[in-house]
Amino acid sequence: MEVIQKKFHIKKGDTVYVIAGKEKGKTGKVLRILRDKNKAIVERLNIVKRHMRPSPKNPAGGIVEKEAGIHISNLMLYCPKCSRPTRVGRKRLGSGEKVRYCKRCGEEIKN
Repeated sequence: MEVIQKKFHIKKGDTVYVIAGKEKGKTGKVLRILRDKNKAIVERLNIVKRHMRPSPKNPAGGIVEKEAGIHISNLMLYCPKCSRPTRVGRKRLGSGEKVRYCKRCGEEIKN
């Protein structure tokens, strides 16, 4: 059985804008994509507290703050040229290479 990988409009390293939820209106850089949960971990957004038991990795234990996932549907790609959130299009160049582009200004989005 072949596993089909989900295709998202956002990739690791992209700057994104949050369109819904408690972090609405904020921007940040994507650290990780959680494909099985349809979520992205965004730098310094959606901070939660976790109570950690002492371990070799964290000998003190205690309360640790870290980023939690934000659903992909609540994120929009932030275009560096127009400096606004935008929808993403995909097109194939003459060389056969696939690229993402900003639907607002037409600029290619590098990653």
